[in-house]
Amino acid sequence: MDTIFTLLMVLIMIASVLLVIVVMAQNPKGGGLSSTFGGASSAQFGVQRTNDFMEKATWTLGGTIIVLILISVVITGKPSQAAPAQQQPVKKEAPAKQSAPASSTTTTPASTPVAPAK
Repeated sequence: MDTIFTLLMVLIMIASVLLVIVVMAQNPKGGGLSSTFGGASSAQFGVQRTNDFMEKATWTLGGTIIVLILISVVITGKPSQAAPAQQQPVKKEAPAKQSAPASSTTTTPASTPVAPAK
């Protein structure tokens, strides 16, 4: 199980790095990598194909990352793979012996002297 999860994490990291490279190679104004192959004009031969390739690569890598993440969640989140919880028997303890509460002023009845009989 750990080997599959590690393999999926490595594939996710590789796809993420490739996605960053593809996105950074694009220019938001339409230039980017395509302008080095065909000049600034998008009407020249080959430029539109480079833009198509970059866009398809971006969508493909993004979709691949999402699918790999979902697969890793499904594989690692199976409840059957979790260890079953065993219930511990409840220990019954005897109640503690109760003692008389101690008070700070002890009032013990004074013994009254017995008067001699007359």
